[in-house]
Amino acid sequence: MKKIGLTTTVPIEVLIAAGHKPIDLNNIFVTSKDYLKYIDIAEKDGFSKSLCAWIKGIYGVCIENGIKEIVGVMEGDCSNTKALIEVLALKGVKIYPFSFPHSHKIEDVKKEIEKFMNIFGVEYDEVEKVRQRLNKSRNIARKIDELTYIDNKVTGFENHLYQVSLSDFNGDVEKFEFDIANVLNTVRGRKENPKSIRLGYIGVPPMTADIYDFVEQFDARFVYNEVQREFAFPRASEIDNIFEQYYYYTYPYDIKFRLIELKKQIQERKLDGIVHYTQAFCYRAIEDIVLKEELNIPILNIEGDKINTLDARTKLRIEAFLDMLSDIKGGLR
Repeated sequence: MKKIGLTTTVPIEVLIAAGHKPIDLNNIFVTSKDYLKYIDIAEKDGFSKSLCAWIKGIYGVCIENGIKEIVGVMEGDCSNTKALIEVLALKGVKIYPFSFPHSHKIEDVKKEIEKFMNIFGVEYDEVEKVRQRLNKSRNIARKIDELTYIDNKVTGFENHLYQVSLSDFNGDVEKFEFDIANVLNTVRGRKENPKSIRLGYIGVPPMTADIYDFVEQFDARFVYNEVQREFAFPRASEIDNIFEQYYYYTYPYDIKFRLIELKKQIQERKLDGIVHYTQAFCYRAIEDIVLKEELNIPILNIEGDKINTLDARTKLRIEAFLDMLSDIKGGLR
């Protein structure tokens, strides 16, 4: 089974139907004990220090791990990805193009996925068969999500982990199916452990995953992980086909479409505040202006760069934000 690297979530149903093994390069990078070596590889090869650490990390993972083929997202992902793909092509990496069309019309999404299927020589029925299988694990992830924000039995980090992993099913669909079913059985049996402050995490998954344990020291918990939840396709079992599945996927499209789902989740999960994580040197940081204007909820913007743990200044800002939310809740009682 041939490995194909991913720089972001794409229709992995097509890759699996074609007999390939999709590998999310982001997950390899951020979970590595020696993750900085990947950034060093990129900078030694000429990548600027003032460039997103994720882009450099993905490049380093490709080079260090001998990834020979990747899916390159031409629309709907970071603009730096286009340049990354060009450099990797120079290094002999084979690039398979895919786009999330800016038009966000269902007919255009369908055309792109059909082109993707043609590249890999698979038929619609084969792809749908894979999608139905993957939806079993996605439905379990949705139950774990509900056990987070409804039953208060799952931590914010666990919620993050078991949804973000669905970007590539940890490279082994069969093993992942078994593992996530066991996780569900375990967390169901826990006692409820509610926290006073209910937080939403929005933006790209963090370099600083210790943020989840940190906030729980202050009687708070993340009960919503925006992009991670999108990676898990929570609506997949309720829609008719793969084209609709990737049409309703909010992450790659414009912020107006994303805001509709954010507003819905703020209400449904009874959030008290939001932490908006952005990566240094990323254009998405500008979106914070729109989010604070459009969302009627306290928002704290924090920025990550190379380090995979929270620095002292960011911890102080989060603690002050939680104090403020606690005061607001106290005043509303």
